[in-house]
Amino acid sequence: MRNGDGLRVVLWVAGCSHGCRDCHNPITWDPAGGLPFDRAAKEELFFELQKDHISGITLSGGDPLFPGNRIDVLELLKEIREILPEKNVWLYTGYTWEEICGLEALDYVDVLVDGRFVAEQKNTQLYWRGSSNQRVIDVKATKAAGDLVLHCE
Repeated sequence: MRNGDGLRVVLWVAGCSHGCRDCHNPITWDPAGGLPFDRAAKEELFFELQKDHISGITLSGGDPLFPGNRIDVLELLKEIREILPEKNVWLYTGYTWEEICGLEALDYVDVLVDGRFVAEQKNTQLYWRGSSNQRVIDVKATKAAGDLVLHCE
């Protein structure tokens, strides 16, 4: 429920090098961890995404933009946009917008939650993020404006 707006399918990917203290999901740091994203897993993901009550997909982890994930995540995002263009895409990353704004994958993302989790800035009252340094960015509006536009909370 807190992985983006509405009811969502969430894909947790393995691989993260940020090492944030008190991370809520350190088991996903190992790039070789988790289960393979095979054909059956992909079919299940698309089956769930096609349901009318599902708003879209959230990619989290680990870090979907961990360098070892970028090619596969890009290909998946392209396929989601092609098959289900009406579904929105949220992506969580420990990188900041400024570090990754040139990545092609962001052309297929609607909302980006950026920045490392900082335990000292943890705030359980925030929507869609764990610490106050993280931002919930409207990617399409940001690209159109040429300046950072935050998603309404």
